[in-house]
Amino acid sequence: MLSSGQQRVDQRKADDLRVIRVKKSPQRDPSGSVLIEWGNTHVLCSVNVEEKLPPWMQGEKSGWITAEYGMLPGCSDKRIHRDRIRSTGRTHEIQRLIGRSIRACIDLDALGPRTVQIDCDVIQADGGTRVASITGSYLAFRLALEKMKEKKIISRIPETTMVAAVSVGRINGEMLLDLNYVEDVKAELDANIVMNSKSEFIEIQGTAEEGSFTRDEWNQLLDVSTVGCKKIFEIQKAMLLEWGLTP
Repeated sequence: MLSSGQQRVDQRKADDLRVIRVKKSPQRDPSGSVLIEWGNTHVLCSVNVEEKLPPWMQGEKSGWITAEYGMLPGCSDKRIHRDRIRSTGRTHEIQRLIGRSIRACIDLDALGPRTVQIDCDVIQADGGTRVASITGSYLAFRLALEKMKEKKIISRIPETTMVAAVSVGRINGEMLLDLNYVEDVKAELDANIVMNSKSEFIEIQGTAEEGSFTRDEWNQLLDVSTVGCKKIFEIQKAMLLEWGLTP
């Protein structure tokens, strides 16, 4: 719970998520796409399928899932420069995180020898761009699997496990769920947690920005993030059902 007198910028409780909305197929041509609006963070997630594997996987019978991530120039109060030659360290880290997270939701053998390319473009940033990218990418990937089945690229829809991510941080000694930008920059401890709907962890990224933190605080952070991801899974489930897909 929040300390007496402490109030979040957007009036949320300590364990409240921002409002999450998902728009299906904002783009016509990708195999799957969604626009995820996570509070004031908006990310366009699209999925394309290539009938080839990376050079280092030549001859393999299983598939591959990879991701690219970028922040568009007008997504924040200061213009973001495009990555023209090579990605920044932060961008590279997030791209790899998205790819690992979505690969964890499926048996890659079920894809066959092809590459699933995920693109996440941040249209508007207010904290949590990587967790929104992961959460939206799973839904876009599910849509892509349906399109692949329709086009007879695959013979059946492979089984997947829902994947979601959320941020958690400690501010003035209190653990808060789903940090926006104002909260993120003043957090003494912040973490991004990726989970599946079996309540298993896929990725845990945490840093003490000021000082250190205890084992008890880390356990509390994991508890709060688990509650948050369960709420996100309910949102994902509702979206899939609305789109006529099996969660």
